[in-house]
Amino acid sequence: MVNNDDEPIRFDTKLAVLLRDDLASWQRLNVTAFLVSGIAATTPELVGEAYEDADGTQYLPMFRQPVLVFEGSKEFMSVAHGRALGRQIPVSVFTADLFATGNDRDNRAAVKAVARDQLDLVGLALHGPKNAVDKVLKGAQMHP
Repeated sequence: MVNNDDEPIRFDTKLAVLLRDDLASWQRLNVTAFLVSGIAATTPELVGEAYEDADGTQYLPMFRQPVLVFEGSKEFMSVAHGRALGRQIPVSVFTADLFATGNDRDNRAAVKAVARDQLDLVGLALHGPKNAVDKVLKGAQMHP
C-alpha cells in the first residue's frame, strides 16, 4: 500500500472573498469574517475535522481548503456580483449599510430594502468550481 500523506492536496473548487478596495482595515476583517460564515453554514462539507494540540486541548474545525482574499473597486464589485449570479454560484454579500446595523435581523432588512442592482456592495464570498470562480473574479487583485 502506498502512503499518499506527502502528496500535495489539490482542490477542484475555490473559496474566495472579494473586498472593496476602499475599506478600512477593521472593515476588511469584519466583512471577511461575516462573509465566510455564510459559506461554512451552507456548505458543511467544506469544514474539516476538529484540531487538537500535543497536550490534547481541543479546538474548533476550520475550512479544509484555503480562503483566497481579493480586492476590487466599487464598480468591479457589481461586475463580479453579476458574474456570480449569472453562473448560479451561491454568494454571500455584505453591503455598506450593514456597518450601521448590529444584528442579523437588521442586516437582512437592510439588504432586503435595496434592489439587487443598487446594492452598495463592499464584500462578496463565493465557493464553486475553480474555473467558474476564476471567471467571476477575473480582473480582481489578490488582497495585499
